[in-house]
Amino acid sequence: MTTATSELLTVPQVMARLKVGRTKVYDLIRTHRLVSIKVDGCRRIPDDAVRDFIIGQIGEAA
Repeated sequence: MTTATSELLTVPQVMARLKVGRTKVYDLIRTHRLVSIKVDGCRRIPDDAVRDFIIGQIGEAA
């Protein structure tokens, strides 16, 4: 669950954390697997959302 105190990450920062490309990050956003917001037209992803995505992926793999 994301909180108001979450750090907002850019798409390139998320790409680096997940070790995936730009297209994959936008695909995760488009399919609602990764929460994001727009700030004046710039896409931002809460760091909690990235953590939650990773935890969800680990849970699915188990």
